[in-house]
Amino acid sequence: MHLQSTFEVLWFAHPVLQLAAAGVMIWRKLQRKFPVFLAYLISQVVVFAVVFAGYTWGSYPQFFYGYWICSIISLIIGFKVIHEIFLDVFRPYHALKDLGSVLFKWSALVMVLVAIVVAAASSVSAEGPLVESVTTVQRCVRVIQVGLILLLMVFSKYVGVSWRHFSFGVSLGFGTFALVELLVVALYTSDRVSAPNRDLANMTAYDLSVLIWLAYCVMKSPAREAVNTLLTSQRWDHGLGDIQHPQTPDSLIPVFESMVDRAFSRMEPVPSEPSALEKLEKLTAPKSDPSRATSASSKT
Repeated sequence: MHLQSTFEVLWFAHPVLQLAAAGVMIWRKLQRKFPVFLAYLISQVVVFAVVFAGYTWGSYPQFFYGYWICSIISLIIGFKVIHEIFLDVFRPYHALKDLGSVLFKWSALVMVLVAIVVAAASSVSAEGPLVESVTTVQRCVRVIQVGLILLLMVFSKYVGVSWRHFSFGVSLGFGTFALVELLVVALYTSDRVSAPNRDLANMTAYDLSVLIWLAYCVMKSPAREAVNTLLTSQRWDHGLGDIQHPQTPDSLIPVFESMVDRAFSRMEPVPSEPSALEKLEKLTAPKSDPSRATSASSKT
């Protein structure tokens, strides 16, 4: 009974904290930069209402399908939140942002293919293909969330994002919950943790994540840093930009100019030699006497 009451308190704390975080986001107008994260918070409140209604008043099939369908919706929106954080972190670097968008699209496609393969291969499983596929995709998303927070911890100084930024706080909340869930799943699979303790640990970790989001919603995010270490990320961005849009080297321009000059010089007419008749006319032409010219000028 004590464990059940603790579980219910932690469960009911989800929508309360999520509504508080969403309200602070709207009050501080953070939804302009993070609309997907705000949609995630609001969707989780709706998910709680649907799952709680099925758990309290519905039958087991209604609760089962309602829970797992809501889990699929949460995974899709949660994956979009990761993409939104990535775009915000690399907003000044267009080439890196484009590369990250392509990688996210490919990872989403790979996760969908993995889910289809798992669902097709688990037809004789006791849990069913729906649970197997959703669980597989869920673990993939959790691994990406943990990798995102590790990426920000390692490369935050290169992109000018400190631990006080809102993007860092959102990724920290997702990464904390994802890390705890992956560890609990590993312990539960090896029969080291019971199912009630697993659910209790996941509930506690998720409440902690929402508290982290609420704290970052209240805390003012500083401006992006402009330090010398940003030159490294700028070089990465310029390098990717050169790969995407190759340009002709400037050293070839003088080569082309010299080739054009030589071609035009060959097209100029060459002066012809005077004929024999012209030479004879020049020799027989009367020459002017300079003494006569001087006497004529003195008379005048």
